[in-house]
Amino acid sequence: MVREAREGHLKRGLKNRHIQLIALGGAVGTGLFLGTGGAIFAAGPSVILGYALAGLLAFLIMRQLGEMVTEESKAGSFSYFAYKYWGEFPGFLAGWNYWLLYVMVAVSELTAVAAYMQYWFPGLETWVSAFLFFVLINAINLTAVKAFGEMEFWFAIIKLVALASMIGIGVYILLLNPELVPGSGLENLWQMPQSGEHAGDPAYGGFFPNGLKGLLLAVPIIAFAFGGLELLGITAAETDSPHEVIPRAVNQVIYRILCFYIGILVVLLSLYHWSNLHLTDSPFVMIFDRIGFKAVAGTLNFVVLTASLSVYNSSVYCNSRMLYGLALQGNAPSLFNKTDKCGVPGPAMLLSGVLTFFVVPLNYFMPSWIDAFQVVMSIVVSALVINWAMISLAHLKFKQYMTRHHHRTIFPSPWYPFSNYLCLASTLFILGAMGTPDLGMLRAVMAVPIWVGLAYIGFRLLKKKSNLPI
Repeated sequence: MVREAREGHLKRGLKNRHIQLIALGGAVGTGLFLGTGGAIFAAGPSVILGYALAGLLAFLIMRQLGEMVTEESKAGSFSYFAYKYWGEFPGFLAGWNYWLLYVMVAVSELTAVAAYMQYWFPGLETWVSAFLFFVLINAINLTAVKAFGEMEFWFAIIKLVALASMIGIGVYILLLNPELVPGSGLENLWQMPQSGEHAGDPAYGGFFPNGLKGLLLAVPIIAFAFGGLELLGITAAETDSPHEVIPRAVNQVIYRILCFYIGILVVLLSLYHWSNLHLTDSPFVMIFDRIGFKAVAGTLNFVVLTASLSVYNSSVYCNSRMLYGLALQGNAPSLFNKTDKCGVPGPAMLLSGVLTFFVVPLNYFMPSWIDAFQVVMSIVVSALVINWAMISLAHLKFKQYMTRHHHRTIFPSPWYPFSNYLCLASTLFILGAMGTPDLGMLRAVMAVPIWVGLAYIGFRLLKKKSNLPI
């Protein structure tokens, strides 16, 4: 018999505007502003198609999660649903995997922050920047959930205004004043470069310059960019009127994400031929810098800095709430289900912070930020794939339970159960793409069964120690 987690003492201090911007902010971060460079380098303009397909996958997973959290807004999100409707070990694995995922996301975002700071301060050690922002964001999150919500709201506003402005500037140049940027035009999406070191080289022309293999290699990087949308499930337990807010947020967020992602990529790749980009640069900052908009480039660097801080802020929140939910289920020590008078789960936040602090020695001993970032990104994508698969599988169990009990849910996901099987097949496809030698992510893929095995050992030990049925 599966135990239902008892309700904790989190405060419902998040409003609709917080939820909308938290979900947008969680998905518009390093994956878009920095990781896109690697995806473009691998796939060329066909990266636009990759983002469209990844957006569809993210939408289906969001709708599956949205159906569950609208029905029951509990601490622990999909870990709670896996635990209640599937079994104790699935709940244990889903929760701890999500916690590990956001520890690594936090490390990747702080690493990106350190990289962005070097735009202005090239001599500044990356570990120093990582340490300073680690202290600042954790201090703010220790106050109250409303402080987190307000900070994330304004972080997200900065990002979205910047993206909308970039799209507006790009459209103005392309349609009304193309002489401002010689060589700009939609034809850059399929023609060979007319300038730069690869000028006239047909190998860099076409929508699929590196063939389908190039798009395949970009898939894991693109998946990294969409991680964070599922944060909506975590916020449900601290949301006013979740039955109204969550469905609206799920539907609106994914459309806005696709609009921003695809819109900005079409504009940027039309302004500047992709072959002149570099793997290690943020394409957003680099393009405006190269076409002579120096002031805009500096402003954009500030924007992408706040974008990474925004996602790190979400990571701190998410880690602590997931660990808190695990403790309520009995899948983590009871110490972590404690909250202070403001409703902040301090012990859970402390443990997550201690492990996230790993970013400081990582950047100290690996001062080349791109090496550190790629190592962490491969781990994040592996954990993210497990996370998405667990959401789809938990949703299958959830729907089977609801069908047996003749219960109609408030916010049903589309195409059930076909969409679930499509999502599961897609996660296997992403893992397969990660295993190709060109990406250097094979070790992260090989670590997946090892991680699941270690989680099962931990689960058995925990249940044995607490004398609970396995």
